[in-house]
Amino acid sequence: MNKFTILKQRYKILLNYVIGPLLFIVLCWGIYRKIQTQPNLHSFLSTLQSAVTGEHSLLFWLVLALSLVNWGIEARKWQLLIKGIQRVGLWQAFKAVLSGLAFSLFIPNRAGEYVGRILYMSEGNRLRSVSLTIVGSISQLLVTLTAGLGGLIYLRVYLLPVNDNLRQLPSFWLDGLLYVTAFGVLILLLIYYKLAWLTTLFEKIPFVYKYRFLIEQLENFHWRELTRILVLSIGRFVVFIVQYLLLLSVFAVTMPVTTGVWLVCVLFLVLAIVPTIPIAELGVRGAVGIQLFGLISSNTTGILLTAAGIWCINIIVPALAGSLFILSIKLFKK
Repeated sequence: MNKFTILKQRYKILLNYVIGPLLFIVLCWGIYRKIQTQPNLHSFLSTLQSAVTGEHSLLFWLVLALSLVNWGIEARKWQLLIKGIQRVGLWQAFKAVLSGLAFSLFIPNRAGEYVGRILYMSEGNRLRSVSLTIVGSISQLLVTLTAGLGGLIYLRVYLLPVNDNLRQLPSFWLDGLLYVTAFGVLILLLIYYKLAWLTTLFEKIPFVYKYRFLIEQLENFHWRELTRILVLSIGRFVVFIVQYLLLLSVFAVTMPVTTGVWLVCVLFLVLAIVPTIPIAELGVRGAVGIQLFGLISSNTTGILLTAAGIWCINIIVPALAGSLFILSIKLFKK
């Protein structure tokens, strides 16, 4: 065995068995610091304990179980997206999704999800999987914008005429947001179902042609496959809505179910279009939640606790699990 081979093996050991544990420590510390810096942490933990063991504990545990359903659907979606370049099991896809979630806490707008997921791909497929993962993000954004558009229409038609608080918002701005969202839905829909054509057109650019192997798999998507991915994204969004309504009930924020559904749709629309940094995400969720649900309910504490609960259950707890999965990753095999 020559010196070069020995050196390569040493680097391989360093990357696989040192970098992985260090990533785990850094991610756990970041999550811990993120929780510690949140305002009213003690009050939140006390109320959360009451929710876990109180009369609404069954609803709380149902919300927690739905988080597994949520990320399980996302794992299945990613599994289907990348099957053209690499077959992965559902459990492997689930670990990849949660590992990506752990990284996303440190990178704005969930861009870290791509980093975590590619670590579970073979070395030749890692960069190729990025464009496929983006397709999944487009499908989820399309669902979010469409549902948000429905929510805005509900606000405009049913709540604006009767709600004094909403009357203070000029209808011009609400209409403007409605039209911009409708335009965004149309553009995304065209992009989504014309991926093969757009990819072929894009590859004709000389600079892109040189790296076409990174996106050429997009040409193979059939409209049936894209629709299947879109249906899974709709399923995830339905889970989001059910989770939010259940936690609102746990924390005694009462409102008509129909109104609650459409307000949650508008909430996720705002969260999708407003750029956020991870450390401020909970604050943004709370502020938007108060503005929207405050139109119907005066239970500000319950609204804030719901936003924080969803954040913990859907983001923090899965991210902790994802940081554990990172320990088992071998970053480089060659």
